[in-house]
Amino acid sequence: MGSWMLLLLHFHLGNTPWIEAGLEVGGLDVLGLPLPAPSNVSISSFNMDHTLSFLPGPETPSSTRFKVEVLRLRKKSWRAVADCSKLTAGQTCNLTRAFRDPFDYYQARVQAFAANRTSNWTVSEQFQPLSDTLLGPPDVSVSGCGNCLLLQLRVPPIRGFQQLQDFHRELVFHVRRTRDGAQFELNQPYKEETMITYLEPGVEYCVTISVKTLFNSNTVTSKPYCAFTSPPPTSSLYVVYSLLGAFCVLGFLLPGLVVYCSQLGVTLLRRRPPGTLTGPADRQTATPSRTPRC
Repeated sequence: MGSWMLLLLHFHLGNTPWIEAGLEVGGLDVLGLPLPAPSNVSISSFNMDHTLSFLPGPETPSSTRFKVEVLRLRKKSWRAVADCSKLTAGQTCNLTRAFRDPFDYYQARVQAFAANRTSNWTVSEQFQPLSDTLLGPPDVSVSGCGNCLLLQLRVPPIRGFQQLQDFHRELVFHVRRTRDGAQFELNQPYKEETMITYLEPGVEYCVTISVKTLFNSNTVTSKPYCAFTSPPPTSSLYVVYSLLGAFCVLGFLLPGLVVYCSQLGVTLLRRRPPGTLTGPADRQTATPSRTPRC
């Protein structure tokens, strides 16, 4: 009897890990199978702000967490990213601080884990911050200044990276006149205050800006910023032309008014009834003569 009890107790304890494992199949956990590996591991970057994204593998349990490691190819050793050690499905990992050297090459990898089980690592493609980031335009405000436009420029600050202004050393200004679509381009070094001169006064112009660098051709053009140049000052010649125009209009209107009044008078005279007396002479003519009596 005692031997049978020991055998049953050994059987129960030996099968307990199969019940408490981490793979969910039909609502139960099963031991021994690795978690599905993450997929679509990629790194995107805008203005030197780097973000890693990924998708969970198929049939990944909802309780699964994900961790990220980065590799600097010069050192050839993987290093964990502290802020991305317990990500959930759908979260991203910011790698701006991890990719500090813009000239170096990096890789990142993601692994799923739950309880005492893990997945295989999924590795991203190589990434160089200097050439793979997408450079956006600076912040812009535009105002008119007579026959010119005055542009106020400001490079947006980037967390963990203070050299973004170095990438904006040369800017491309695309200037378009709204009235007829005439346009031209200017290449100028970056300045916080830039003036575009030799424009037509009192006309609206729209300006778009993009960054030009030697190491990166991935740039984004800004939206159009439009403004009117200041109108020109009023001159005496402009007043003379205005008066001449007014006199010409009056010269056309007065003869027409005289002709209209003359035709109106003739029409009224023609509509007078016959036999109408208009004066003493007419009354004498109309009185019948009397024959004198003898």
